[in-house]
Amino acid sequence: MNCPVDDFIDEAALVAGEALFKRPVTFVKGVVHVDGLPVPDRPEIAFAGRSNVGKSSLINALCNRKALARTSNTPGRTREINYFDIEQEAYLVDMPGYGYAKVPKELVAGWTKLIEHYLRGRLTLKRTFLLIDARHGVKKNDLVIMKQLDQSAVIYQIVLTKIDKLKKGQLERRLADTQELIKKHPACFPLVLTTSSEKKTGLDVLKASIALALK
Repeated sequence: MNCPVDDFIDEAALVAGEALFKRPVTFVKGVVHVDGLPVPDRPEIAFAGRSNVGKSSLINALCNRKALARTSNTPGRTREINYFDIEQEAYLVDMPGYGYAKVPKELVAGWTKLIEHYLRGRLTLKRTFLLIDARHGVKKNDLVIMKQLDQSAVIYQIVLTKIDKLKKGQLERRLADTQELIKKHPACFPLVLTTSSEKKTGLDVLKASIALALK
């Protein structure tokens, strides 16, 4: 059985989410080493997912900006932890995609170490939104990250992206399967979100979820 959105998101949360993302959002820095992480002086919301899952497109859509976060058809383009500031209220954090193609192993190892340190040691991290391509569902490398997040006790929430690429029945099955899978993961928030950056679908609920996570 799918988990009803109304059980978690009310009108006040929707209003708070819209207000949050009407604020100016600016790129702060790209971090390639743990020493470069900003001072943890405000709450952070991270976005993780496989390469080409649509992280940058989703961030742009949330912030109503065309090129705030760089998008590319080349997997592995995001090669840093990129920080975006919401008017000194919070950071949005775009993490390097995993499951990279045509990327040197030593570079992947460096990213992996940086991500592990960030997820385990960032006390200001309020929630990680784990993006999953709705066409493909949860894959083995997603499960690896989910296990890591469970062990780190980092609250994370699944976001199915590119839902406009599926028919209604396909999406309903994918959503039900994903909702059932997350029951096995203790740190996973119990509501699976669905979005389309292209069609702007589900952005209001995602914004509300982010606003609630920042409380």
